[in-house]
Order: sequence, then C-alpha cells, then structure tokens
Amino acid sequence: MAQIKEIKTRIKSINNIEKITKAMEMVAATKMKKSTDAVLKTRTYANLSWMTILNIAGSKNNQYGKHQLLTNREQTKNICIILITANRGLCGSLNTNMIKKATEIIQRFKNLNKNNIKFILLGKKGSRVHKMGFEILAEFEKNDTSSAIIEIRPIAKMIIDDYLNQKYDRVFVAYTDFVNVITQLPRIKQIIPVDIKTEDGYLGVVGDDSRLKTDKKYIKEKEGKYLKAETKDPWLQNAHFDYLFEPNEEEVLNEMIPRLIEVQLFQTLLESNASEHSARMNAMHNATLAANDLISELTLFYNKARQAGITNEIAEISAGANALQ
Repeated sequence: MAQIKEIKTRIKSINNIEKITKAMEMVAATKMKKSTDAVLKTRTYANLSWMTILNIAGSKNNQYGKHQLLTNREQTKNICIILITANRGLCGSLNTNMIKKATEIIQRFKNLNKNNIKFILLGKKGSRVHKMGFEILAEFEKNDTSSAIIEIRPIAKMIIDDYLNQKYDRVFVAYTDFVNVITQLPRIKQIIPVDIKTEDGYLGVVGDDSRLKTDKKYIKEKEGKYLKAETKDPWLQNAHFDYLFEPNEEEVLNEMIPRLIEVQLFQTLLESNASEHSARMNAMHNATLAANDLISELTLFYNKARQAGITNEIAEISAGANALQ
C-alpha cells in the first residue's frame, strides 16, 4: 500500500508540472507570434540598410570610405562584445550556446587577455561571463517583446562614443539568429567598424552573406549543416553603387552611419527575442510530452501494483476460508 500511495503522489505531482509546462508553452507561443511578426517586418529593411553601409565601406573611388566608423585600425588592442541573451531560462540550450559562441570570437585574438575584452549585456543570463573573469561595462534591461528602436539607442550611443574615443578597436554583437520556429543559430557580427571583409552576413537570413556580389541561400542537410547554393539575382549580381551627398559627405555620414548601426542592433534584438520565445515554446512542448509519457508509465505501474495488491488480498481470503474448512 505504501508503494501504491507513493506512485499516486508522483502521478499527481507530475500532472501539476504538466499543467504548468503547458501553460508556459501557450504563453511562449503568444510571445513568439508577436516577435516573429516584428522580426519579419523589419528584416528586409535591416538587410538593405546593411548593404548600403557595406557599399560605402567598400568604396574605392570615394573619400567617404575613410570615415572613422568604416575604417579598420592597424592593431586590435581592445574589443567589446554586446551579448544578447534571455532574462530567464527554460529555453533549452539557447543561453549556453550563445555564451559559448561569444567566447569563440575571443579565440581569434590570441594576443588579447581577459582585461582587453569587455562585455555589454542585454539580458540577465549573460551575467555568466562575469564568473568567467570578463569585465562587464554595462547591463541594459531587455524586454520580452521589443517594438521601438529607442530601446537600443542608449547601447548604440555608448559603443559609438567609446569607439570614437578609442576605448576599444572592434565592437561585436553576439545574438541568436531566428531561422524558423525549430532552428535558431547563435551568431557573431562585427558592428563597428563596418568592414566588407568581415565574416558576418545579413541578419536573419542565415544567410544571405553575399558581400554584395551574389545572393546565397542555405540548404539544410541531414547532418544539420548548411550548404550555400547560389542564385542569380540581377540586382545583387556584382552590385556596386556610388552615392551623391547633400549638403556634403561628412555631415550626411556622421548622421547616417550611427542610425544604420542602430538599425542593425535593433534587428539583432528582434532576432534574439523571436529565437528565445521559439526555443522556450519548443522546450515547454517537449517537457509537456515528457510529462505525459511519464504519467502513462507511472499509471501503468500503479495499475499493476494495485492489481497485485488485490490479487494478494484475494489469495489471503481464500487461504483463510480453506483453513476454516
């Protein structure tokens, strides 16, 4: 009887957990729908604006390619990483993969030690890097659903001002790229200085990393890898543009480039939010299924134990009746 009571208690506990995970799945699904709508609406504009700024950065015929935010420095002595993570867990390995990806960029700069690497956090789970020995310059509040670029503007102003004051020589943003509801990939993007030679691509397309020459799509294999398959696009094929500036190049670029950097940061935030809610919805869905499976197994054990108890009681009654005869 003690075993039956214990199994019954476990079934009741897991049943309560299943209700919680199901409710969390529904909440995450609602937030995921809002986040994916937002990320898909702005993604085209963000990619086209990035193409514009890459065109300017890669220009050889004009002096505006030498703008401070578009020019690589000779030596990289200090770097800053904007790390975008979730505020909470229960979203699978999303936060762990993001922090792991952020530390990969550090390995490219073998001449730097931990004192030369600074972090700006957007999301509470990123505080884990402090335990790894890295300095956190600032930590900004992150909303579950973002709707206005003003939310990212303080970070953009901070990194641009610090870069121009030579506090660091490169600025990266580590975020999770939203591919679809099932797939979210951690990525690193160099945001300052804007350089056409860096190994980063268009946001959200995982990618449309054309370097302004070819439009590329990725085909997923069984191993989970992505192969590049080129498609002909007359607009992007060997694309190159020159621009006319009014009233002058310096005034326009000083105003335009920070705005375009803000757009990129805002889009990475939207991509990360959509990825977070999708990952949490999937994690809670899997947890609900696991709870259902466990309840089914425990119910079977409970029925077997209960049947065994009944059989023993019948056997004892029969034995007692035989003894009286």
